[in-house]
Amino acid sequence: MSLAAQIEQKIDRFEAGESFTYNDLDISNDQYLNTAKILERLQRKGLIKKLSKGIFYKPEQTVFGEIKPREAEVIKGYLFNNGKRMAYITGNYLYNQMGLTRQIPRNWKIASFNRRIYVNRQNLKAKPVKAYAEVTEENYKLLGFLDALKDWKTIPDLNIEEGIKVLTAFIQKLTKSEVLQLTQLALKYPPRVRAFLGALLEQAGKGETGIIRESLNPITKFQLGLSPKQLPGLSKWNIE
Repeated sequence: MSLAAQIEQKIDRFEAGESFTYNDLDISNDQYLNTAKILERLQRKGLIKKLSKGIFYKPEQTVFGEIKPREAEVIKGYLFNNGKRMAYITGNYLYNQMGLTRQIPRNWKIASFNRRIYVNRQNLKAKPVKAYAEVTEENYKLLGFLDALKDWKTIPDLNIEEGIKVLTAFIQKLTKSEVLQLTQLALKYPPRVRAFLGALLEQAGKGETGIIRESLNPITKFQLGLSPKQLPGLSKWNIE
């Protein structure tokens, strides 16, 4: 099968409106130049369109005209470098996706450990925030979860009882190795995040809390606006 046929076959698998980069096409370095020419030809045919340098999408046609890619699809191209994840979406957009708030922010936040990623495209704007650890495909969801604990008191329209259920359900789905990874990442976060996580781990029936407790000052109190009715065992973690 020719390279052009391979590229077209891979693009056919993408959904209409879904964005993609060269990395999503799984090409080798020596195929890059020929792939660029193939993509240019597909653009002229109207089969794909260019969002920005190196980021394309399949246009979706309706009786009302073309539907542009969703904002999340546009952002996706900024989260990877040479096929390797180095950033993730955080802030209120993430918390909306998690079910912690109904609000969708006008300005997005992109977290990366060693890059500052800005997006300014018409109505889509994103600003950089510092990730607490180097971002990988394996840990970015865990980092986003810890971000939610960090920002707990500032999440808009948060229903506390429902929010605790969301957080507990997330933890219950984790494997033992993922829980261990989560606790290791939590050590890089502020103490209030660690205490909150310790209480949630106990609530979810996960016992990997020893390393978290050892990292906390036993006389420090944490004001999170929670009650024992909402999350049992708060007093053991000095949470009020």
